[in-house]
Amino acid sequence: MKATLAGVVLVLLYTALISSADAITKFVSGNFAAPQLYVLSGTLVASFCLGAEWLKNGSGVMDAVRTTRPWDMAVRAMATVVASVCYFYAFKLLEFAEVFVFIGLMPIFAGLMTGPILREKVSLAVWFALGAGFVGVVCLFPDGVHAISLGHLIAFGATASGTLSMVMARRIGQFESNALAQVFWPNVVLAAVMAVALPFVYRPMALHDLAWIAAYAAFLFFARWVLVIALRLLAAYVVTPLMNLQFVWMVIIGALIFGETTSANVFLGSAIVIGSGLYLIYDQLALGGVVRSRAARSRAFEPVPAMARADKPATPAE
Repeated sequence: MKATLAGVVLVLLYTALISSADAITKFVSGNFAAPQLYVLSGTLVASFCLGAEWLKNGSGVMDAVRTTRPWDMAVRAMATVVASVCYFYAFKLLEFAEVFVFIGLMPIFAGLMTGPILREKVSLAVWFALGAGFVGVVCLFPDGVHAISLGHLIAFGATASGTLSMVMARRIGQFESNALAQVFWPNVVLAAVMAVALPFVYRPMALHDLAWIAAYAAFLFFARWVLVIALRLLAAYVVTPLMNLQFVWMVIIGALIFGETTSANVFLGSAIVIGSGLYLIYDQLALGGVVRSRAARSRAFEPVPAMARADKPATPAE
Protein backbone atom coordinates (compact mmCIF):
# COMPACT_ATOMS: atom_id res chain seq x y z
CA MET A 1 0.00 0.00 0.00
CA LYS A 2 2.72 2.51 0.99
CA ALA A 3 4.75 1.65 -2.11
CA THR A 4 1.73 2.22 -4.37
CA LEU A 5 0.90 5.58 -2.77
CA ALA A 6 4.55 6.63 -2.99
CA GLY A 7 4.53 5.70 -6.67
CA VAL A 8 1.40 7.80 -7.25
CA VAL A 9 2.97 10.85 -5.58
CA LEU A 10 6.14 10.45 -7.64
CA VAL A 11 4.15 10.25 -10.88
CA LEU A 12 2.22 13.40 -9.96
CA LEU A 13 5.53 15.19 -9.34
CA TYR A 14 6.78 13.84 -12.67
CA THR A 15 3.82 15.37 -14.55
CA ALA A 16 4.65 18.84 -13.19
CA LEU A 17 8.35 18.52 -14.02
CA ILE A 18 7.92 17.06 -17.51
CA SER A 19 5.23 19.61 -18.44
CA SER A 20 7.67 22.38 -17.56
CA ALA A 21 10.33 20.72 -19.73
CA ASP A 22 7.81 20.34 -22.59
CA ALA A 23 6.94 24.03 -22.40
CA ILE A 24 10.61 24.92 -22.81
CA THR A 25 10.84 22.46 -25.74
CA LYS A 26 7.99 24.23 -27.53
CA PHE A 27 9.57 27.60 -26.83
CA VAL A 28 13.03 26.57 -28.06
CA SER A 29 11.73 24.68 -31.12
CA GLY A 30 10.67 27.95 -32.71
CA ASN A 31 14.28 29.13 -33.02
CA PHE A 32 16.56 26.08 -32.99
CA ALA A 33 16.70 22.55 -34.37
CA ALA A 34 16.42 19.41 -32.24
CA PRO A 35 20.16 18.50 -32.29
CA GLN A 36 21.14 21.83 -30.77
CA LEU A 37 18.75 21.35 -27.85
CA TYR A 38 19.55 17.72 -27.20
CA VAL A 39 23.35 17.86 -27.46
CA LEU A 40 23.45 20.50 -24.75
CA SER A 41 20.64 19.15 -22.58
CA GLY A 42 21.75 15.53 -22.91
CA THR A 43 25.27 16.44 -21.83
CA LEU A 44 23.95 18.47 -18.91
CA VAL A 45 21.59 15.74 -17.70
CA ALA A 46 24.37 13.13 -17.89
CA SER A 47 26.60 15.50 -15.89
CA PHE A 48 23.83 15.94 -13.30
CA CYS A 49 23.74 12.15 -12.90
CA LEU A 50 27.47 12.00 -12.21
CA GLY A 51 27.20 14.93 -9.81
CA ALA A 52 24.31 13.30 -7.93
CA GLU A 53 26.32 10.10 -7.58
CA TRP A 54 29.33 12.01 -6.29
CA LEU A 55 27.18 13.84 -3.72
CA LYS A 56 25.63 10.55 -2.62
CA ASN A 57 28.85 8.58 -2.20
CA GLY A 58 31.37 11.35 -1.63
CA SER A 59 33.88 9.73 -3.97
CA GLY A 60 33.74 8.18 -7.41
CA VAL A 61 30.96 8.26 -9.97
CA MET A 62 31.12 4.80 -11.52
CA ASP A 63 28.00 3.58 -9.71
CA ALA A 64 25.97 6.14 -11.68
CA VAL A 65 26.81 4.43 -14.98
CA ARG A 66 26.94 0.78 -13.92
CA THR A 67 24.20 -1.50 -15.25
CA THR A 68 23.69 -5.25 -15.30
CA ARG A 69 21.24 -5.02 -18.25
CA PRO A 70 23.27 -3.47 -21.10
CA TRP A 71 21.03 -4.72 -23.93
CA ASP A 72 17.83 -3.61 -22.23
CA MET A 73 19.50 -0.27 -21.52
CA ALA A 74 20.45 0.05 -25.20
CA VAL A 75 16.83 -0.49 -26.26
CA ARG A 76 15.67 2.08 -23.71
CA ALA A 77 18.31 4.59 -24.85
CA MET A 78 17.43 4.32 -28.55
CA ALA A 79 13.71 4.52 -27.81
CA THR A 80 14.43 7.68 -25.80
CA VAL A 81 16.31 9.20 -28.75
CA VAL A 82 13.43 8.55 -31.15
CA ALA A 83 10.84 9.81 -28.66
CA SER A 84 12.81 12.99 -27.89
CA VAL A 85 13.18 13.97 -31.54
CA CYS A 86 9.56 13.14 -32.35
CA TYR A 87 8.23 15.12 -29.39
CA PHE A 88 10.42 18.08 -30.33
CA TYR A 89 8.83 18.33 -33.79
CA ALA A 90 5.36 17.44 -32.50
CA PHE A 91 5.50 20.46 -30.19
CA LYS A 92 6.79 22.53 -33.09
CA LEU A 93 3.94 21.53 -35.43
CA LEU A 94 0.99 21.16 -33.04
CA GLU A 95 -0.62 23.21 -30.31
CA PHE A 96 0.72 22.48 -26.85
CA ALA A 97 -2.45 20.90 -25.43
CA GLU A 98 -3.07 18.93 -28.64
CA VAL A 99 0.08 16.87 -28.12
CA PHE A 100 -1.57 15.61 -24.94
CA VAL A 101 -4.01 13.69 -27.13
CA PHE A 102 -1.18 11.36 -28.07
CA ILE A 103 0.32 11.27 -24.59
CA GLY A 104 -3.09 9.94 -23.57
CA LEU A 105 -2.57 6.95 -25.86
CA MET A 106 0.38 5.76 -23.75
CA PRO A 107 -1.72 3.47 -21.50
CA ILE A 108 -2.90 1.59 -24.60
CA PHE A 109 0.67 1.13 -25.83
CA ALA A 110 1.81 0.16 -22.34
CA GLY A 111 -0.91 -2.45 -22.10
CA LEU A 112 0.14 -3.91 -25.43
CA MET A 113 3.84 -3.96 -24.49
CA THR A 114 3.47 -5.18 -20.92
CA GLY A 115 2.71 -8.78 -21.85
CA PRO A 116 5.58 -9.57 -24.26
CA ILE A 117 8.22 -7.42 -22.53
CA LEU A 118 7.43 -7.62 -18.81
CA ARG A 119 5.45 -10.87 -18.68
CA GLU A 120 2.86 -9.04 -16.57
CA LYS A 121 -0.75 -10.11 -16.99
CA VAL A 122 -3.19 -7.31 -17.75
CA SER A 123 -6.70 -8.18 -16.52
CA LEU A 124 -9.88 -7.71 -18.55
CA ALA A 125 -11.03 -5.01 -16.12
CA VAL A 126 -7.84 -3.07 -16.80
CA TRP A 127 -8.41 -3.30 -20.56
CA PHE A 128 -11.90 -1.81 -20.04
CA ALA A 129 -10.31 1.06 -18.12
CA LEU A 130 -7.76 1.57 -20.88
CA GLY A 131 -10.58 1.59 -23.42
CA ALA A 132 -12.37 4.27 -21.42
CA GLY A 133 -9.14 6.24 -21.38
CA PHE A 134 -8.95 5.99 -25.15
CA VAL A 135 -12.49 7.35 -25.46
CA GLY A 136 -11.37 10.27 -23.33
CA VAL A 137 -8.38 10.80 -25.57
CA VAL A 138 -10.64 10.98 -28.65
CA CYS A 139 -12.65 13.68 -26.90
CA LEU A 140 -9.48 15.69 -26.40
CA PHE A 141 -9.04 16.32 -30.13
CA PRO A 142 -9.93 20.00 -30.55
CA ASP A 143 -10.85 19.61 -34.26
CA GLY A 144 -11.81 15.92 -34.43
CA VAL A 145 -9.77 12.84 -35.29
CA HIS A 146 -10.21 13.33 -39.04
CA ALA A 147 -7.79 16.27 -39.10
CA ILE A 148 -4.63 14.15 -39.29
CA SER A 149 -1.43 15.94 -40.27
CA LEU A 150 2.30 15.23 -40.30
CA GLY A 151 2.48 16.61 -36.78
CA HIS A 152 -0.09 14.06 -35.61
CA LEU A 153 1.85 11.18 -37.17
CA ILE A 154 5.07 12.38 -35.54
CA ALA A 155 3.29 12.67 -32.19
CA PHE A 156 1.98 9.12 -32.63
CA GLY A 157 5.55 7.88 -33.17
CA ALA A 158 6.69 9.83 -30.12
CA THR A 159 4.06 8.12 -28.00
CA ALA A 160 4.97 4.62 -29.19
CA SER A 161 8.72 5.08 -28.67
CA GLY A 162 8.25 6.97 -25.41
CA THR A 163 6.11 4.17 -23.99
CA LEU A 164 8.68 1.59 -25.05
CA SER A 165 11.34 3.58 -23.18
CA MET A 166 9.23 3.59 -20.01
CA VAL A 167 8.33 -0.09 -20.23
CA MET A 168 12.03 -0.91 -20.65
CA ALA A 169 12.74 1.21 -17.57
CA ARG A 170 10.37 -0.99 -15.57
CA ARG A 171 11.96 -4.12 -17.05
CA ILE A 172 15.43 -2.94 -16.02
CA GLY A 173 14.05 -1.98 -12.61
CA GLN A 174 13.02 -5.59 -12.05
CA PHE A 175 16.69 -6.59 -12.03
CA GLU A 176 18.52 -3.56 -10.62
CA SER A 177 17.82 -0.48 -8.50
CA ASN A 178 20.30 1.98 -10.01
CA ALA A 179 17.91 4.73 -11.16
CA LEU A 180 20.71 7.13 -12.13
CA ALA A 181 22.06 4.72 -14.76
CA GLN A 182 18.64 4.73 -16.43
CA VAL A 183 18.82 8.51 -16.69
CA PHE A 184 22.52 8.70 -17.58
CA TRP A 185 22.75 6.31 -20.54
CA PRO A 186 19.72 7.49 -22.56
CA ASN A 187 20.95 11.07 -22.32
CA VAL A 188 24.54 10.17 -23.26
CA VAL A 189 23.25 8.30 -26.32
CA LEU A 190 20.89 11.17 -27.17
CA ALA A 191 23.71 13.72 -27.02
CA ALA A 192 26.04 11.48 -29.07
CA VAL A 193 23.48 10.81 -31.83
CA MET A 194 22.43 14.45 -32.06
CA ALA A 195 26.08 15.58 -32.17
CA VAL A 196 26.39 13.95 -35.60
CA ALA A 197 23.74 16.29 -37.03
CA LEU A 198 24.65 19.39 -35.00
CA PRO A 199 27.21 20.89 -37.46
CA PHE A 200 24.52 21.05 -40.16
CA VAL A 201 21.92 22.92 -38.10
CA TYR A 202 23.91 24.89 -35.51
CA ARG A 203 22.90 28.50 -34.87
CA PRO A 204 24.62 30.94 -32.46
CA MET A 205 22.89 31.13 -29.09
CA ALA A 206 22.50 34.06 -26.72
CA LEU A 207 23.08 33.71 -22.99
CA HIS A 208 19.34 33.59 -22.25
CA ASP A 209 18.93 30.75 -24.77
CA LEU A 210 21.57 28.76 -22.92
CA ALA A 211 19.77 29.50 -19.65
CA TRP A 212 16.53 28.07 -21.07
CA ILE A 213 18.29 24.89 -22.16
CA ALA A 214 19.95 24.56 -18.75
CA ALA A 215 16.51 24.89 -17.12
CA TYR A 216 15.14 22.28 -19.53
CA ALA A 217 17.94 19.88 -18.61
CA ALA A 218 17.28 20.36 -14.88
CA PHE A 219 13.54 19.69 -15.24
CA LEU A 220 14.22 16.68 -17.45
CA PHE A 221 16.83 15.22 -15.10
CA PHE A 222 14.56 15.31 -12.06
CA ALA A 223 11.53 14.18 -14.09
CA ARG A 224 13.24 11.09 -15.50
CA TRP A 225 14.85 10.21 -12.18
CA VAL A 226 11.49 10.41 -10.43
CA LEU A 227 9.80 8.38 -13.19
CA VAL A 228 12.32 5.54 -13.04
CA ILE A 229 11.73 5.20 -9.31
CA ALA A 230 7.95 5.32 -9.81
CA LEU A 231 8.14 2.55 -12.43
CA ARG A 232 9.73 0.28 -9.82
CA LEU A 233 6.75 0.84 -7.53
CA LEU A 234 3.83 0.75 -9.98
CA ALA A 235 2.95 -1.29 -13.07
CA ALA A 236 3.54 0.53 -16.36
CA TYR A 237 -0.16 0.46 -17.28
CA VAL A 238 -0.92 2.28 -14.00
CA VAL A 239 1.85 4.87 -14.37
CA THR A 240 0.90 5.91 -17.90
CA PRO A 241 -2.75 6.82 -17.15
CA LEU A 242 -1.59 8.83 -14.16
CA MET A 243 0.73 10.69 -16.50
CA ASN A 244 -2.41 11.93 -18.25
CA LEU A 245 -2.79 14.33 -15.32
CA GLN A 246 -0.12 16.21 -17.22
CA PHE A 247 -3.07 17.57 -19.20
CA VAL A 248 -3.92 19.94 -16.34
CA TRP A 249 -0.44 21.43 -16.42
CA MET A 250 -0.47 21.65 -20.21
CA VAL A 251 -3.76 23.56 -20.23
CA ILE A 252 -2.47 26.01 -17.62
CA ILE A 253 0.89 26.51 -19.36
CA GLY A 254 -0.74 26.70 -22.79
CA ALA A 255 -3.10 29.43 -21.62
CA LEU A 256 -0.64 31.49 -19.60
CA ILE A 257 2.42 31.25 -21.85
CA PHE A 258 1.24 30.40 -25.38
CA GLY A 259 -2.20 32.03 -25.30
CA GLU A 260 -4.04 28.80 -26.19
CA THR A 261 -7.69 28.25 -25.28
CA THR A 262 -9.21 24.94 -24.18
CA SER A 263 -12.74 23.94 -25.28
CA ALA A 264 -15.33 22.04 -23.24
CA ASN A 265 -14.79 18.76 -25.10
CA VAL A 266 -11.15 18.81 -24.04
CA PHE A 267 -12.13 19.06 -20.38
CA LEU A 268 -14.67 16.25 -20.84
CA GLY A 269 -12.03 14.02 -22.37
CA SER A 270 -9.56 14.80 -19.61
CA ALA A 271 -12.15 13.85 -16.98
CA ILE A 272 -12.64 10.45 -18.64
CA VAL A 273 -8.90 9.89 -18.92
CA ILE A 274 -8.26 10.84 -15.30
CA GLY A 275 -11.13 8.63 -14.19
CA SER A 276 -9.62 5.63 -15.94
CA GLY A 277 -6.30 6.35 -14.26
CA LEU A 278 -7.90 6.47 -10.82
CA TYR A 279 -9.61 3.15 -11.52
CA LEU A 280 -6.28 1.55 -12.36
CA ILE A 281 -4.88 2.73 -9.02
CA TYR A 282 -7.86 1.12 -7.29
CA ASP A 283 -7.31 -2.08 -9.27
CA GLN A 284 -3.68 -2.30 -8.16
CA LEU A 285 -4.55 -1.56 -4.53
CA ALA A 286 -7.29 -4.20 -4.56
CA LEU A 287 -4.99 -6.74 -6.21
CA GLY A 288 -2.32 -6.07 -3.58
CA GLY A 289 -4.88 -6.66 -0.83
CA VAL A 290 -5.96 -9.99 -2.34
CA VAL A 291 -2.35 -11.15 -2.67
CA ARG A 292 -1.56 -10.24 0.94
CA SER A 293 -4.75 -11.94 2.16
CA ARG A 294 -3.91 -15.16 0.29
CA ALA A 295 -0.35 -15.08 1.61
CA ALA A 296 -1.63 -14.69 5.18
CA ARG A 297 -4.03 -17.61 4.80
CA SER A 298 -1.26 -19.71 3.29
CA ARG A 299 1.05 -19.00 6.24
CA ALA A 300 -1.73 -19.85 8.71
CA PHE A 301 -2.00 -23.40 7.33
CA GLU A 302 1.75 -24.03 6.98
CA PRO A 303 3.00 -26.97 9.13
CA VAL A 304 5.16 -26.04 12.11
CA PRO A 305 8.84 -26.77 11.33
CA ALA A 306 10.34 -29.76 13.13
CA MET A 307 12.97 -27.67 14.91
CA ALA A 308 10.27 -25.36 16.26
CA ARG A 309 8.39 -28.36 17.65
CA ALA A 310 11.57 -29.72 19.19
CA ASP A 311 12.18 -26.45 21.03
CA LYS A 312 8.75 -26.52 22.63
CA PRO A 313 8.59 -28.17 26.11
CA ALA A 314 6.98 -31.61 26.04
CA THR A 315 3.60 -32.21 27.68
CA PRO A 316 2.10 -35.44 29.00
CA ALA A 317 -0.18 -35.61 25.98
CA GLU A 318 2.84 -35.72 23.69
